[in-house]
Order: sequence, then C-alpha cells, then structure tokens
Amino acid sequence: MNTYSFETGTEAFERDVLQASQKVPVLVDFWAPWCAPCRVLKPILEKLAGEYQGRFLLAKVNSDDHPQLSARFGVRGIPNVKAFVDGKLADEFTGALPEAGVRAFIDRLIPTPGEKLRRTARAFVTQGDFDEAERHLRSALELEPANHAARLDLVELLLAKNSHAEADEMFAPIPERERDERAERLYSVLALWKRSQQLPPVEELEAKLAANPDDLPARLALGERLVADKRYEPALAALLEVVRRDRGALRTSARKLMVEVFSLAEGQADLVNEYRKLLAGALY
Repeated sequence: MNTYSFETGTEAFERDVLQASQKVPVLVDFWAPWCAPCRVLKPILEKLAGEYQGRFLLAKVNSDDHPQLSARFGVRGIPNVKAFVDGKLADEFTGALPEAGVRAFIDRLIPTPGEKLRRTARAFVTQGDFDEAERHLRSALELEPANHAARLDLVELLLAKNSHAEADEMFAPIPERERDERAERLYSVLALWKRSQQLPPVEELEAKLAANPDDLPARLALGERLVADKRYEPALAALLEVVRRDRGALRTSARKLMVEVFSLAEGQADLVNEYRKLLAGALY
C-alpha cells in the first residue's frame, strides 16, 4: 500500500476516480477476496503505483461489497482493470497480466510532454485565455509534430480568430488516412473557405441579387460565402431558395452544401432541425 494506491467504493467513486482522472490517469482494479488471479495481480499494480510516483493512481474496488459499481461499468469477470482519463473510460483489461503487460498498459495511458501541454491549453481555453492556449499548443507541436489532437485544437483556435490561411497550413500535415470525424469537419470548413476566396464579397453578391432576384448562381455563391463566414442561418436561407427554384445542377450543389452546414452547425440544434424539415419539404 502507498499514497498512490487506495480502496474506494460507490459513494467515493466520483471523487476518487472520475474527478481525479481529470489530472492523472486512474486505474480501477475490480477484485474480490475469493479470486485467486486477483491476488496475483494486486501486488503488481501496487508495486507499479509506487514506482510511477503519482503519474497514475490505483483505486481498488471490492466487487462483492460494491456490486452497483461492477454493474455500472459492465464488469463480467475479475480481476478487471479499467483505466479512466478525463472522467471517461479510456481502456481496460481482464485477467492477471504479467508485470510487463501491466506496465505497457500503463505507459499507453500516461500523457507525453506534448499531451500535457495540450491539456494545459484546454484549461486555458476554458478560462477564455486563448493566446496562452495557442502558445501551449504551438509548444506541444514543436515537441510532437505528429500529435494530431493538438494540431486540430490549434486549427480550431486559428479558425475562431479567422486566421484561415494559417489554419489551412497547420492542418495540411495530417494524413488523410488518419483523419477522424473532427478532422473531417475542420477539413470541410477549410475547403469552404478556400472556395469562398474565389467568390465576390457578400456586399457585391447582395447587390447583384437586389438588382436581379432571379440570379440563382449569385444566390448560391452568396450561400457559399456566408457559410465560409459562419453565418449559417442566412446561408441556409439563401441555399434553400436555390433548392426551391432550380431543378438542375444548382439545386444539387445547394442541397449538398446545406447538408454540410447541418454538420458544421451541429451545436445549433434548433436551426439545423428547422432547415432539415424545410429542405425535405422542398425536395419531396
């Protein structure tokens, strides 16, 4: 037993595990006194908890005494070790692994220097200190250029301050095969921005439409420009009008762009739901 290894249970689990895992990974060992493999694994876990000196914490749960926790986290066999990071289940294993296997499991969870900088940057974002967050993310990428999560965080910050050209440059090193859902969403934003650079300013397009409301190519271009400027509601209104009034290629382009906007504006549920219904009505 050491200061980095302790017993926990149902009442203290939120504090001991979920909250604590916001700072360091927390391993939860679900065990029982009658379980022979548990007795093999327990000293290995405790030894490593002492050796790693707080880079992870070990919380031990007697599954006989706390069946609610076992049920809550789907424990079907013991020993079952579940790792929590940032309040969420990150990884797990069942059975008594040898020390080398447990050590490898732990090493995958412990944040690298770059990841520590990224987490600090996230805290600065929460506090509204975006300049300091950006500085930490740039430092993280200097240490670990392949840290795509930090790279995407920086791309999002740059987009938020309308530094699209630098965001595009920052995004470029991420291989297509390694792009997750967030990366694809940011790629769409950048692609729309690049297309919009070939379009006239919003004021010029609005003037064209004021002179000729039937100019559907100008209305589609206005929609693209507004999407790039993150003005999603007027963009959707312009694109919907194209869908309603055209039956050819313009309609197809406007519909596809509206679907992209539904993904980009996922945080504006009411707006997205309204225009999903309007688009369905215009199409069918």
